[in-house]
Amino acid sequence: MGRYQEIYEKSLADPEAFWGGVAQDIRWRKKWDRVLDDSRAPFYRWFPGGELNTCENALDRHVDEGRGDVLALIWDSPLAGDRKSITYRGMRDEVARIAGAFANKGIGKGDRVIIYMPMVPEAVMAMLACARLGAVHSVVFGGFAAHELAARIDHAQPKLVVSASCGIEPGNRIIAYKPLLDRAFEIAKHRPEAGSIILQRPQQTAALTAGRDTDWNEALEEAKPAACVPVAATDPLYILYTSGTTGSPKGIVRDNGGHAVALKYSMKAIYGVEPGEVYWAASDIGWVVGHSYIVYAPLLQGCTTVLYEGKPVGTPDPGAFWRVISQYGVSAFFTAPTAFRAIKRDDPNGEHLRRYDLSRLRTLFLAGERCDPDTLQWAQEKLRIPVIDHWWQTETGWAICADPVGLELFPVKPGSATKPAPGYDVQILDEEGNQVPPRQTGSIAVKLPLPPGTLATLWNDDEGYRRGYLTRYPGFYLTGDGGFKDEDGYLHVMGRIDDVINVAGHRLSTGAMEEVLAAHPDVAECAVIGVADQLKGEVPVGLVVLKAGVQRPDAEVATELVQRVRDRIGPVAFFKTAAVVKRLPKTRSGKILRGTMRKMADGIDFKTPATIEDPAALEEIRGSFARLGYPRKSV
Repeated sequence: MGRYQEIYEKSLADPEAFWGGVAQDIRWRKKWDRVLDDSRAPFYRWFPGGELNTCENALDRHVDEGRGDVLALIWDSPLAGDRKSITYRGMRDEVARIAGAFANKGIGKGDRVIIYMPMVPEAVMAMLACARLGAVHSVVFGGFAAHELAARIDHAQPKLVVSASCGIEPGNRIIAYKPLLDRAFEIAKHRPEAGSIILQRPQQTAALTAGRDTDWNEALEEAKPAACVPVAATDPLYILYTSGTTGSPKGIVRDNGGHAVALKYSMKAIYGVEPGEVYWAASDIGWVVGHSYIVYAPLLQGCTTVLYEGKPVGTPDPGAFWRVISQYGVSAFFTAPTAFRAIKRDDPNGEHLRRYDLSRLRTLFLAGERCDPDTLQWAQEKLRIPVIDHWWQTETGWAICADPVGLELFPVKPGSATKPAPGYDVQILDEEGNQVPPRQTGSIAVKLPLPPGTLATLWNDDEGYRRGYLTRYPGFYLTGDGGFKDEDGYLHVMGRIDDVINVAGHRLSTGAMEEVLAAHPDVAECAVIGVADQLKGEVPVGLVVLKAGVQRPDAEVATELVQRVRDRIGPVAFFKTAAVVKRLPKTRSGKILRGTMRKMADGIDFKTPATIEDPAALEEIRGSFARLGYPRKSV
């Protein structure tokens, strides 16, 4: 039995002994009464009775243990043309001062603070300052629409909002945040009693409202450093809103104790990263990857984390990521497959990559959406290091399935997220809740209890948590994704359960079709959606973006793609339509808006998602659908 198998089996057989041992790596103010409280199952609580402070574990502890001069954070912003490095000692002192400024505004244990900021060091430090005081932060993606921000203000009921004058987009486009915040304050019914603190960026100065808004620097000038406040392990650390089907905000609640234990553990077990090494997650603090792997996990582990305000291409070229990795000596890099597809599209031969020394980069981790094998193989071939596709969710906060580098490195199988992480009893279930044999597709579920670090509940909505995740298969957490395990126990995630389409009674995975399209040498990225059809019920339609420099006629490529799907999946797929488009509409975290495109093709009213990167991309797709004859006049 390999090391992974031994550890994994131990984590399932006796979770209390396993996680109780792992928790010794965290500094506790008071030890827990028990490791796991199952008295209110399916609402489980980890480390009840324990007390700690997450900020203390992320900053103060390293200073106390003699690592204060190690770099905690490197900020690199090609958009602002600026960079900055901060040591653990410097960061602790600055965060303590920010926490003091928040305390002066009346913020204390349990109070909510909304953070609406761009990718600047102050945003990370504002999160840690909340944790220092025992306050609960809710980070809203900078530049988010005013009505969406207002909905979160009403739902979280914050005492304070922390924001900045502006964000920056490629092409030196300044996105003014303050007018959006002002409008959100007008729309929201809830009035944050401490008003707002505004960071003025050099690119734009915002007008402040007297009596409500406070300048960041002025707030800090009057502040004394605040000490870490011990909180219960089961107290909330943050609320993170994620997309719900109902349109109302769905706030994932993360606790303090289980979160610190699981994230610190994941840095070594999953990512194989030691204290002092440089770790970079190219994400945004508004997303779960930013919370877990820009802010908390690297700092809990004593690593140097990179905060990057830029894009994979266009800031200034497809070598942007390689420059950062080379310049700062990044050991482990984490990004979304969509970023690599963009790099592959603009630099298919990896010419920019060859300009940089990437000798310290050991591993590349991909997550956030399903990674097509072609992109994974391209990255492997160009980087010549393990490229690991792993899978998790906003709800879980850390990997459900991964190649656990720090435990045992398994051979990579393109298209698979490898094995379940310790603590996750992952099962593939049929409609009746029975486990299915290898290679049979079903619903991916995790047997309760979920491990530490996962969602405790939804904010002010225990019933919504139960209804959305726990009732479909009693005793299991429903991931909402479909897939299968192979004969080696590797998990293959094929996409959301609702990405399975029904073509004339045959259930088919659009993910499997996307895999075929993505393997075409001219295709940079693609999406397959199911559209309504009078005869077949649903039929698949493929949308593809070609690699830079492809000179062939679009129709020729489309014909080849239709034939490829017929050859690989069969005529049963009824895949007859593929269109070449300039770009695919995506969220800012890189997820393709398949559901929105499906509604558009079917002529169903839809709401443009608040998280969309560029609404103009949807209008381009509307034109493409019109040329294909969608929406049909009668279905």
